[in-house]
Amino acid sequence: MKNILVTGGNGQLGQALQKVAGDYPQFNLLFTDYQDLDITNADALAAYFAAQPIDACINCAAYTAVDKAEEDEDKAFLLNFQAVLTLAEICAQHNTQLLHISTDYVFSGRQNVPYTEEDETDPQSIYGASKVRGEAAATGYNEQTIVLRTSWLYSEYAVNFVKRMRELMQEKQELNVVFDQAGTPTYAGDLAVAILDILQYKTVNPDAALGGVYHYSNEGVTSWYDFAIAIKEMTNATTRISPVTSDKYKTAAKRPAYSVLNKEKIKATFGITVPYWRDSLAKCLKNM
Repeated sequence: MKNILVTGGNGQLGQALQKVAGDYPQFNLLFTDYQDLDITNADALAAYFAAQPIDACINCAAYTAVDKAEEDEDKAFLLNFQAVLTLAEICAQHNTQLLHISTDYVFSGRQNVPYTEEDETDPQSIYGASKVRGEAAATGYNEQTIVLRTSWLYSEYAVNFVKRMRELMQEKQELNVVFDQAGTPTYAGDLAVAILDILQYKTVNPDAALGGVYHYSNEGVTSWYDFAIAIKEMTNATTRISPVTSDKYKTAAKRPAYSVLNKEKIKATFGITVPYWRDSLAKCLKNM
């Protein structure tokens, strides 16, 4: 049985990993959050790795308050870059496979075809910039590190678009949702399975050169408005939802207008099947 450290274990993805962990009995997942293991503390990380063998680390810990990061740049870079740099160094010292979670916010959003892993990064926010630096930190110490970019993450857990829309549809008769931002929602449960499938593949193929950047989101393309309409339909809500442009909904951080991710590389490399976003949304809502 392999020990798999999961940082950020109480977040959306961390809790999704907890839910599916039982389906992978060959892995002993060690879930930690900042109360248990502060990854910004190099001494704490060193002590944790010294106390037990860690075969792989899934870094779900991140500063994800996108708008707040515009005013809290130091904290965003501390968690999304400096801590990742320290974690990558320690993983390299202990021959630990690092799988680091990143985001579609590393792109400008000016493209109109799905982004591949080879497309140039051009973040338009402090959050995105900190995640770009974090990607470089994760891969800089070990070419076998896997960076997994995802987008529009939601789940039954924590705060996310789906949960908030459900709440608002129960409270309000009318809602405005932006329609000029296109992307793909990603169900954290699907992403959790993909991550553990990747680690399982690595276990079976230990000598394969599989490091680098990969994209994972659900299949398909939608807007936030159409995403909200789907939630409304699947929950039989009666709220009137109107489409608005982004300039009507001011945010501190600029969002990518288009951030659809091309998943061909991860499917071809690991044989992963990616569910369609509406199917996964229905599954999540049923679980709620």
